[in-house]
Amino acid sequence: MYSGLTAMNKKSLAVVIVSNGPGELATWVRPVVEELNKINGSLCDNEKLDFILRLVLVPCPNATGKEFTVAHSWNKFELITKSKSFWKLLINPHSFANWPKKGMVIFLGGDQFWSILLAKRLGYMNITYAEWIARWPQWTNEIAAMNVKVKELIPQRYKNKCQIIGDLMADIKLNSEISLKDKEKNYIALLPGSKKAKLSIGIPFFLEIADHIAKKNQNIKFIIPIAPTTNKSEYLFFQSQKNPITKYYSSKIKTIQNMKNSCFDYVIETSKNTKIYLIKKHPCYEILKECDLAITTVGANTAELAAIALPMLVVLPTQHLNMMNAWDGIFGVIGKISFINRFLTFIVKYFYFKKKKFFAWPNIKAKKMIVPERIGNISPEKIAREVLFLIQDRDQLKNISDNLVKERGGKGAAEKLAYIIFNSIKKLC
Repeated sequence: MYSGLTAMNKKSLAVVIVSNGPGELATWVRPVVEELNKINGSLCDNEKLDFILRLVLVPCPNATGKEFTVAHSWNKFELITKSKSFWKLLINPHSFANWPKKGMVIFLGGDQFWSILLAKRLGYMNITYAEWIARWPQWTNEIAAMNVKVKELIPQRYKNKCQIIGDLMADIKLNSEISLKDKEKNYIALLPGSKKAKLSIGIPFFLEIADHIAKKNQNIKFIIPIAPTTNKSEYLFFQSQKNPITKYYSSKIKTIQNMKNSCFDYVIETSKNTKIYLIKKHPCYEILKECDLAITTVGANTAELAAIALPMLVVLPTQHLNMMNAWDGIFGVIGKISFINRFLTFIVKYFYFKKKKFFAWPNIKAKKMIVPERIGNISPEKIAREVLFLIQDRDQLKNISDNLVKERGGKGAAEKLAYIIFNSIKKLC
C-alpha cells in the first residue's frame, strides 16, 4: 500500500507531491525533486532546511501500474502511496504515516482538484504547476504557470498568486545515444489511440494509412509508441474479424515479431508487406523527437507531441460513430440499443462536431490552427496523400514545429519551481 516509511523528526516539514502517469513522473516530478535536493544540498549543514519528501499517486486512465515501482527505485521519497489508496489516504491519512503540522502539497500531474483536497485535508498550503490553466486559483496558495497565457486566464484578484516559470517539458533530458536519423529515410510516428473505443477504429485505419504511404514512398519508416494501457494482443484483436470496423479496410497484420538488440520491441508486417516498429517504453520522447511527423488521434497525446515540438497531423474519422457498441463505458452500453445509438450518432455528428472549433490541444489553447486537423468522413488514402505532401515540405514542418515551441514555455522551469518550493519551506519553518 505504501513504501519507504521511516522514522520522522517531529520538527520536519512535509513536501507532498501529487502526480499520476509515467510522463508526469519522468518529466515533471523527477526534475523538480532533483533540483530541490540540489538547492538544499548546496547549503552548509546549519543552513539546510529540514523537510521530508512524499509522493501521492492519484488515479489516472493512462497509468501503466508501474508508477509506484519506478518512483520507489529513485530513492527520493520517504513515503509513496499508490493511486488505488488515494481515497483511503484522504479519509484517514494517519493510517499511512504521521504527518507534520506544517507542510505543502505540490500539484505535478492528475486533476488539480485532488491536490487541493489533499492540502485541505492535511491543513497544508498548496502549490499548483499550471501547464494550460489554473483551475482552482481561489483555493491554492501559489501558481507556477507555464507561460503568460496561463496567467491571463486567471481572474484578476488571484493573479498575484501566479509566477511564470516556463515549461517543465522543455527541460526533458533526451538520451543522446538513441538516433534514428538516416539521410535517406523519413520517420513517421503513428498514434492510433490508447483506449478500446479509439483502437477499434484507429488500428485498421492507421494500418491502411501506412500501407498507402509505403506504396508511394519506400523511404519512410513507421513507428508506434504503444500506449501503456494497451499491448500487442489488442493490436491483433482490433485488426481481426472480431472487430466489425475491419470489414471497411483491407490492411491486416501478417505478423508481429519480437526484436532483439534494438530500441524497438516488436515489428509488425502488414499483409501488404509494410513494416511498422513498436516500442513499449513510456514515455519514449527520445524516439519521438527523432521523427519527422506524427499522425495521431485527438487526446492528451497531442499535448505531449506539442511539448517536444513534433509536427503532427491530427485525424478523427467520424464515419464509424454508429458502431458505439465497440466503445467503452456508458456509450458502449447504450450503444447496443439501436434507436439510442442512432440518436447519439446524430447529436455527435451534427451538433458536437460542428460546434467544436478545434480538437487538438495546441489548437485549442492557441485558439487557432497550429497543427492540421482532419475531422469527418475521411479516408486513409486521403490522409496518406496529405502526409506524403507534408513530409516533403520541410519549410511547412519547421513552421509547425516553431509554432508549437511558441505556444509552450521557456527552459529552466524545474529549477524555478524548486526555488518556489524552497522559499515556501523557509517561510513555514
